[in-house]
Amino acid sequence: MTEPISPELFSHLVSLAALELSNQESEYLRQQLNNQLKAINELADIPLDPNIPPALHGIQYSPAFRPPIRGDFWQPSELADSILEQAPEVEERFIIVPDIPHQDLE
Repeated sequence: MTEPISPELFSHLVSLAALELSNQESEYLRQQLNNQLKAINELADIPLDPNIPPALHGIQYSPAFRPPIRGDFWQPSELADSILEQAPEVEERFIIVPDIPHQDLE
């Protein structure tokens, strides 16, 4: 998306998100979003070497210099019971989250 977000489109997005914004807040957020999109477009225009695979930082490390993959270890928290006591509803140590009402969009 290279063109700025119009006030009409932003108003539609605000209504889809069910937000209540004043005119001043709405215009400020629209301008900030347009600034972010402009920065993203400027980054997208930077020429990249097509031989560099995505998600790499551009420097190839040999296995001798590559740091080992960090292990993923489960560590129980001492605060778990205290946290669960604050939840309005718990079942088998899981917090019960109520359904969020929604409307089907056209």
